[in-house]
Amino acid sequence: MKFIHAADIHLDSPLYGFAAYGDAPVETLRTASRTAFTNLIDHAIDLAVDFMVIAGDLYDGAWRDYNTGYYFCRQMGRLKEANIPVYLLFGNHDAESEMTKKLVLPDTVHVFASNKPTTFRIDHLKVALHGRSFKQAATTDNLAIAYPEPDAGWMNIGVLHTALEGNAMHASYAPCSLVQLIAKGYDYWALGHVHEHAILNQEPWIVFPGNIQGRHIKEAGAKGGVVVTAEDARIQSVERLIVDVLRWHRVQVDATGAKSMNEVILLVGKAIADLGIHDMDIDLHAIRVEITGKCDAHGELFGMEPQLRAEVIGQAEAAGNGKIWVEKIRVQTEPLMDAEGIRARMDAIADLQTYLDQAPHDAALLTELKDYFQLLAGKAPLDVRLAIPDFQRIQEGDITAIIESVRPSLIARLAKGE
Repeated sequence: MKFIHAADIHLDSPLYGFAAYGDAPVETLRTASRTAFTNLIDHAIDLAVDFMVIAGDLYDGAWRDYNTGYYFCRQMGRLKEANIPVYLLFGNHDAESEMTKKLVLPDTVHVFASNKPTTFRIDHLKVALHGRSFKQAATTDNLAIAYPEPDAGWMNIGVLHTALEGNAMHASYAPCSLVQLIAKGYDYWALGHVHEHAILNQEPWIVFPGNIQGRHIKEAGAKGGVVVTAEDARIQSVERLIVDVLRWHRVQVDATGAKSMNEVILLVGKAIADLGIHDMDIDLHAIRVEITGKCDAHGELFGMEPQLRAEVIGQAEAAGNGKIWVEKIRVQTEPLMDAEGIRARMDAIADLQTYLDQAPHDAALLTELKDYFQLLAGKAPLDVRLAIPDFQRIQEGDITAIIESVRPSLIARLAKGE
C-alpha cells in the first residue's frame, strides 16, 4: 500500500513586495503553488497511490474569486478518475471562519469535521484515518487529546494541523507534545502547519512534509510531500516527493580579506556556481545573496547597489544559464578600521566621523532630515515602501537608526576613495 501525505498547499497565496523588483518573474511566482500542486497530483496518478492525505492549509484564506475552487475541483476530478480518494483536513488558513466561498467537492474527497474528531475507514486496506479540521483560525486548544483510540488490527493514521510544542517559528495553533502523539498508539501521524520537512519519530512515524512550494526566502530549499509505503499494517518507508517549480536559496558569501568590489563579485560568482543549479530539475531559482565579513572592499560597496546588483546578475546568468532570478543582495560587510581608528587619523575624515557621532543628538539636524526623508518616502510606490526597511523607519520618524546604519559605510567609502 502507498499513500501521499502533503500539507500547506496555500493555493493562490498572494504575493507581497515583488513590485519593488522590476525583473521579478511575477507570473511564475503567482502560479507556482498551482503548478506544484499539479505536479503532486501527477505523481499520485503515476505512482498509483491508494489515497492522499492533505493535512491542512490547502487554501490561503478567503478566495478572491471562484477560480481557486474551480482549479482544486479539477485536480480532484483527475484523482477520482484514477480511483484515488483524498482525505482533507482544514487548518488555520482555511478554517470555516476564514472561508467566504465554498464549492461542493467530488464524493471521493472526504473532509474531516471541525466540531469533533472524525474517523474515515478504508475497509479493503484496513486503514483508519482520524482527524479534526479547524473551525476557527486561531485554534489554540490541544485537539489531539480528543482523538479516538486506535482501531485494533488496523493501520491508524492521525491527521493533525499543529505547531507542536517548542516550534517557535510558527503560530502555536492546536499545540500538543511529541509524547502525547506517541502515546496515542497510532502508526503514523500526518502533520501540517510547519513548512519545513521533518521526521520527528519513527515508531510511530510522526512527519511534517513541509509545504509544497516555497513562497519567499524564509521557505528556502526543496519542497514537496512524502510517499508512505506500508505492508501488513506496518510502515516500511517514508520518502520525500519533491514537486516545487521555483526554489529559493540563500547564498552566503564571506568577503573577509577582499580588497575590491571585483574580488567580492568573483566570490559571489563562485558561491552561486557552488549551488549546483545545473544538477537540479527546477526551471527557476530565486536567490538572496548575503555578503559578510571585514574587508577593505566595504567602503567601495557602499552606495553601489545598482552596479553591484548588475554584476551579481551577470554572475548568476553565467552560473545558471537563465534559470536564476536574483531577488535581493544584502551587503553586511564591516570596515577594517573601526571608529576609534578613524578618529586617530586627525584629518578631515576623522572630523566627519566626529560630526556623524554627534548627529544622532542634534535635534535640529534630525528634524531637517526627517522632513526631507518623509517627503521622499511619500513619492515611493507602496510596494517599495513595504519592501525596504528604511522606509518603515522614516515613517516612524526614526532617523537616528538610519544615521547609525549609514555612518560606518559612508566613512569607509570616503576613506577608501581618498
